[in-house]
Amino acid sequence: PHPFVFKAVGRLAQDISPNVSYGDSPSFGRPAGQAKRAHLSQAAQALGIPLADFEKGREVHFADSPFIKHFTLANGVLDAEGVISIGKFKTHQLTRITGAVKNQFGCVPGMLKAEFHLKLPDPHDFGKMLVCLTLCIRPRLYIVDGVTAMEGNGPRGGDPVKLNVLLFSTDPIALDATMCRIINLNPEFVPTSKPGKEWGLGTYLPEEIELVGDPLESFVNKNFKVVRAPVKSVTSPSGAVTTFKNLVSPRPVIEATKCRQCGLCVNVCPVSPKAVDWCDGDKSKPPRHTYERCIRCFCCQEVCPERAIGVQTPLLGRLLYR
Repeated sequence: PHPFVFKAVGRLAQDISPNVSYGDSPSFGRPAGQAKRAHLSQAAQALGIPLADFEKGREVHFADSPFIKHFTLANGVLDAEGVISIGKFKTHQLTRITGAVKNQFGCVPGMLKAEFHLKLPDPHDFGKMLVCLTLCIRPRLYIVDGVTAMEGNGPRGGDPVKLNVLLFSTDPIALDATMCRIINLNPEFVPTSKPGKEWGLGTYLPEEIELVGDPLESFVNKNFKVVRAPVKSVTSPSGAVTTFKNLVSPRPVIEATKCRQCGLCVNVCPVSPKAVDWCDGDKSKPPRHTYERCIRCFCCQEVCPERAIGVQTPLLGRLLYR
């Protein structure tokens, strides 16, 4: 979130409890460093709010889970009496949007996130995992900052766009569905919506959602750049990456002129051997993708600091899914 939003929530939380902390576990880098880059640590220091432990975690057995029954969660989450989830309004290549539900992925420490991408390459299974994770943590309140949102090549390489909206709810499925309706996206295209409703996390049906505040229509942006199509499965029933998938599925593509050979995409790739790697070990040139290995987790695209990795759909895929 924007530091102003973070600071306002922090003040309100301190009115309720004297024991307020904050944290997030990024996909790369240490939490403290990333919080400083986002100017969140400065806001927290002004309020006297300490950074919780989001580098290490403990395993939790979620016996009542309908899908994933074990998670390793950050110590800062497990030691808290309650959680307020503050996310940013952004697009996401794997799940269409990242909002209330996906924000809990930041409660999984560091590179453990990559293991979920490796074990659950199908975005529908990944969405089910996110629902189970949110059911396990059960934040008391969900907030999404859409004052300035991110469209296009999100969640890191997109473009800012003003939406001038702050969303609050105790129902993360309803909040994400409202996000979708603001940007003219069918909520059913988000892979957390249906399992979230089926498993009791919330509802995406408009007749079951009560909206208060300014009229929703005053925030709608039909020109918002987001993929308005259902998420496609990317694996065969056996889990093998198929030749057909490589011919039709959206895939990450490196724009060589923007690449600075930092190697973050190589480091974060969860498969072995790597789906994106240096060509013959030459680190003076941009890495290359081997799409036969690629599980379409888009981790490489997400972490690229130069916005040098985009997502393209092969010609056959554009013809099939147009």
